Amino acid sequence: MEEATTRRLALVPRRETADEWALVLASQGLATRVRNVEGGFALEVPSEQAERAAAALAAYEAENPPRPADAAARAELEARESRIGSGHVRIAFAIGAALLLFFLVTGPRSLRVDWFECGSAESARILVGELWRTVTALTLHANLAHVLSNALAGTLFLSAVFASLGPGLGIALVLLAGAGGNLLNALFQSPFHISVGASTSVFGAVGILAGLGVVRSRRRGRRGRRAWAPIAAGVALVAMLGTGERSDVWAHVYGLAVGSALGLAAGLAGARPPALRWQLALGAGALAVVLACWALALEPDLCRPV
Repeated sequence: MEEATTRRLALVPRRETADEWALVLASQGLATRVRNVEGGFALEVPSEQAERAAAALAAYEAENPPRPADAAARAELEARESRIGSGHVRIAFAIGAALLLFFLVTGPRSLRVDWFECGSAESARILVGELWRTVTALTLHANLAHVLSNALAGTLFLSAVFASLGPGLGIALVLLAGAGGNLLNALFQSPFHISVGASTSVFGAVGILAGLGVVRSRRRGRRGRRAWAPIAAGVALVAMLGTGERSDVWAHVYGLAVGSALGLAAGLAGARPPALRWQLALGAGALAVVLACWALALEPDLCRPV
């Protein structure tokens, strides 16, 4: 069936249901196609057969109402998906809250404070080997407004990444995107450039979602500009949210670029949320990296003038 001549008749969460309905329609001499799409499985028919197909399905459902056990299983599945979704939001919110709590410890930006002296993303220091700064800088913020905006935006975009990849894999990739963005920023900025803030990782999360979106678009048959629309949307978000008067625009751009590459790679690899034990391992690994980087940053022999 050609894409332009088909009509989506139904979208169901289970492949078994879609296949069952496709078999019913095929028995009536109607052409059908089942496609795996975001949100479930789409049952498609030629546009000219849509009315007949809808009537045939309505008659079939009327003659074969779902058994109580089937209805209970469907309700349980929907409830489980709802719990998982709310769990992702809670984890993302907890990460935002952790940024706020850490700000209470460090206070606002001042190079006279060890946290900022030793942990800021200072280009010259990163280029002489203090790579831990690409991570520690993500946890530091210039003032209360800075940390609040990153905590709120982070909760929104992190929960979306978690929904696609799970919280463990999601936070590991978001941390990698932020650190990679800070490294690129150090490479291409002035040696005297200094930056702090989780916004590089926030835009890294936007990039991951955009990269995943490109892969999904191409799998749906979109080509050309339409397939790359998610990346364009990410760039538009940087233009709207990441170009304020004191914003480190290039850090945001590099975070988006690294995140997009990671999202594309994850999508092309067919990445799905790993099992719980792997989610826990990846999440614990990401936390261990942050703590290890701070341990290095605060080491007296390492935190010294260049």
